[in-house]
This record gives sequence, C-alpha cells and structure tokens, in this order.
Amino acid sequence: MIEVGSVLLHEDVIKNNFVCNLNKCKGACCLEGDSGAPLNHDELEILAEIYPKVKPYMTAKGIATIEREGTHVTDFEGDYTTPCVDVNKECAYVTWENGITKCAIEKAYEEGAVDWQKPISCHLYPIRITAYPEFDVLNYDRWSICSPACSFGDELQVKVHEFLKGPLIRKYGEEWYRELEDTVAGI
Repeated sequence: MIEVGSVLLHEDVIKNNFVCNLNKCKGACCLEGDSGAPLNHDELEILAEIYPKVKPYMTAKGIATIEREGTHVTDFEGDYTTPCVDVNKECAYVTWENGITKCAIEKAYEEGAVDWQKPISCHLYPIRITAYPEFDVLNYDRWSICSPACSFGDELQVKVHEFLKGPLIRKYGEEWYRELEDTVAGI
C-alpha cells in the first residue's frame, strides 16, 4: 500500500495500465454486475435534485425504473446504489450512442443541463473506494469486461492513476494528486 495524505492506494493503482476502450467493451460496466453504481450518502440528494434535468437523456426503461424505485435504491448489502432496469440489468441512468452505453447524467453535464458529472464511483472506475472513518483505501477492481482497457492502457503506457487523474482530483483535490505524483516518482 502507498499512503498519500489520508488515502491508502493499492500498488496496482500505480503499477497497472488502463485506458477505457469504449469501442471494444461498448460500456459493459454500465450493463453488468449484481447491482447499480455505488453512491455516497451526499450524492442521494444530488440525484433527486437533478433527475428532472437528466430525464430527457434517459431511456424509457430507465425512466420507468426511476419512477417506480426512486433515484437510488439500497442493494442486497445495504449500500446505496443507482437503480437497475429489470432488477439487475443496465443502470437506469444509461443512454445509448451508436451501440455504446453512456451515462445520461454525464450527457446532461456535457450539454450544460446539470453541473454534476456523475457518481464518483463511476467516474473513478476501475478504482473502488473503501471508506473508513479516518482514511480511504483505493483498490483496483479487476473485471474481465475491462480487458480491452487493460490492453489499450498497455499499448498507450498509461497507468490507472494517470488515466483517472481528473476523477482523482475531483475526489481529493489537485494538491493531493501532486503529492501522489511525487510519491510515485520516488518509487
């Protein structure tokens, strides 16, 4: 583990390569899994507030799911997540572009309809955060559907933390990211 401020990072985050390759995976991380995207408690109110502005970007099935279940749900482990269409299909906030799944929240953000990009768990993927009262632990979540991202990262020689620079700065700040870069340079 590598310590940066009050964050512990698994070495895989700085040693492994990764760059999303949507042309290959088609956004499968928004379709697969046992539950929706993990949500922080502070994101629940944001989702409820922005939903009317995100709704025009969503699919009919996604809208029906939100109208029935709400803007968030509690999963089988008791954690807050985005709702999934038909219980465990795609995230309710999915939209489709040329056969690739994208996030309707992010689409609304890109077009200026909302000022919140998307849940931090989505923005940071494949990093997953385990939050403790005194510190966070960042782990690299390996998933077979992301093998095209691993290959593309190898080809481009981009490490996980480099690919996720923007989301990491969003979560922890620019000063923290500079400290991460300094720590990595010293290894």
